[in-house]
Amino acid sequence: MTRLRKKAFIALFLFTLFIFGTMMGLRTLKPSDGFSDLAPGMGEFVGERGGDRRRPVSNDMVVSPGQPHLASDTKVVFTKSDRDYSIFYDVQIFYYLWYGNPQMDGKYIHWDHVLVPHWDPKIAASHAKGRHTPPEDIASSFYPELGPYSSRDPTVLESHMSQIEAAAAGVLVLSWYPPGIADNHGEPCEDLVPAVMDAAHRHSIKVAFHIQPYQGRTDLSMYDNIKYIIDKYGNHGAFYRFRSTTGRILPLFYVYDSYLTPPEAWADLLHPAGAHTLRGTPYDGVFLALVVEERHKHDILAGGFDGMYTYFASNGFSFGSSHQNWKAVKDFCDGNNLLFVPSAGPGYVDTAVRPWNNHNTRNRVNGRYYETSLQAALSVRPEIVTITSFNEWHEGTQIEKAVPRKTVTRLYLDYQPHRSDLYLELTRKWAEHFNKEKDKWLM
Repeated sequence: MTRLRKKAFIALFLFTLFIFGTMMGLRTLKPSDGFSDLAPGMGEFVGERGGDRRRPVSNDMVVSPGQPHLASDTKVVFTKSDRDYSIFYDVQIFYYLWYGNPQMDGKYIHWDHVLVPHWDPKIAASHAKGRHTPPEDIASSFYPELGPYSSRDPTVLESHMSQIEAAAAGVLVLSWYPPGIADNHGEPCEDLVPAVMDAAHRHSIKVAFHIQPYQGRTDLSMYDNIKYIIDKYGNHGAFYRFRSTTGRILPLFYVYDSYLTPPEAWADLLHPAGAHTLRGTPYDGVFLALVVEERHKHDILAGGFDGMYTYFASNGFSFGSSHQNWKAVKDFCDGNNLLFVPSAGPGYVDTAVRPWNNHNTRNRVNGRYYETSLQAALSVRPEIVTITSFNEWHEGTQIEKAVPRKTVTRLYLDYQPHRSDLYLELTRKWAEHFNKEKDKWLM
């Protein structure tokens, strides 16, 4: 009898232990709080279009949400004769409008870029000088499929918008200078912006403005710039607006090299009590500053910006461009109600214009560098990911189609053994993955 009671007790104990273990196991089952096991950089991405949550979005104004996430507002789905496909407005790509050629502009512009000398005369003396001589010798380590084109060519603009649409990037972030002003190596091109807006609109792509550090840029001149942009382009169907955390729908502006202006001056423009504030006026917006050094985080906060982006595609080049620092920057932004917008890039090589800068080159490794960069960006759960770039050929960050090319004096890099649209395809793959991951973050 004692033996039977002992066996019954053991059986009851084991049964209780089984029930307890089962309950504990069920408690640990939850949706993934990070990446799925099969991220697209680690294997072949399998799309599940039938599972997409689709809601029509107005073609006249598409917005991306701030926190909390509203994933269905960040994309638009099209139906063509052969397929359905999406573009995503939280994937934004830097775009340059400064190229010219003799057919459209009477001369080459930017393709004939000078070789920039090093600031140390001793180092500069050991490197080549002069400028490039297109079309065989252009200021890039890659050669565009369209050749050394003009940004004024309507067929080029149409091709670019088709490529960006194919890449699923919904917002073109346009490098912008005020009327009559250009970078040191180019010509004014603000007059071309309406054509870009129209071309983008035909492909349901939106346009945001990336304000460059032109000579004489101040907080006061920036007030005039923002007013000009909104007055001239604010009613265009391609003009991009972002839904802020307060629910307001505002234009989004990137401010390159924002650190050149002290935070006290930015505060006059971007704090509600600033001397010439934009806040609460018809020219209010969401303003993102460039974070390069770690101290810039605090300057950006003090200046009244709404967030920060990293831009540079060379991992390790700066504090802001180093993938390992992105979580800390994101935590800082989350703690101060700021947006953090990491910038992913396919590689970096600018030795065609800075021959002394080989140490910052980052090889593409047949797309693996790009996928690693995108994986790092998505791992911090950003609202927006930026791509550096569509066509910054001088720095070798372009995802635009490139082709093999060999001349008497040059052997250009290329995307082989892959096709010329490799980086467009990778961008679409990761844009779709980003959208699905955002849906998981909501769970």
